[in-house]
Amino acid sequence: MATTILEAAYRPTDDEPFMNERQKEYFRRKLNAWKEEILRESRETLAALQNESENHPDLADRASSETDRAIELRARDRQRKLIAKIDAALARIEDGTYGYCEETGEPISLKRLEARPIATLSIEAQERHERNERVYRDD
Repeated sequence: MATTILEAAYRPTDDEPFMNERQKEYFRRKLNAWKEEILRESRETLAALQNESENHPDLADRASSETDRAIELRARDRQRKLIAKIDAALARIEDGTYGYCEETGEPISLKRLEARPIATLSIEAQERHERNERVYRDD
């Protein structure tokens, strides 16, 4: 039990070897917790949608209910895509490529991984990607 309390307080630092076993386990737990939270919210939304009364005699109430339902379903679709990204990040942890930029092969900063654990590009590569995207979008 004492190790789990210590592990819960653990934060990766730049003073240790990049993507050592402890860091991999930290990000594995972080990703799994995020995925579980999304799945829990999804189950709650599904239950709420199923329990909602479909009998709306007023046309405005029915339209409002349908709009709410559409918004919820769009949010769930975005979360489904996010779960796929989380699963891909977990697979990268297993194959040893997690934390390294897909473009440059350089380590992604721990600060960035902490903020966006599904990141596949370093800040520099992401900024370059976004600049190129803007150039092509403006054409």
